[in-house]
Amino acid sequence: MLYFAAKMQIVFVVSPDWTLRTAVRAELREAGVDALGLETADDVGKALARGMAPSVVVIDGAELENSSAREALANLARHVTVIVVDSRVTPAPELIGAERLHRPLRVRDIVTRVLARLVALAR
Repeated sequence: MLYFAAKMQIVFVVSPDWTLRTAVRAELREAGVDALGLETADDVGKALARGMAPSVVVIDGAELENSSAREALANLARHVTVIVVDSRVTPAPELIGAERLHRPLRVRDIVTRVLARLVALAR
């Protein structure tokens, strides 16, 4: 289990696909990470407005089709790690500053990337 002495880092897992959202969230929570499952990019804005500050955001590439959401996420990507889970066949629009993982991939691939980023941030 990971332990972050300063404060618990928060990860937003954003996807309209509940299977991706819940599987990644469950694996992160099992690793000791505070992971919040959100259905849409608009939910990210609501969580930020409530004062939640993520260290990493994992987002389904389909959410980047909305131009206003893409702009807000680009602003967020300047300050936190954003990982886009994207399709090779129909890739989402580019999001400056974001990392991309291409399907097909395993939940473990996503979790490993997130944990690596969290460890780097904790240093």
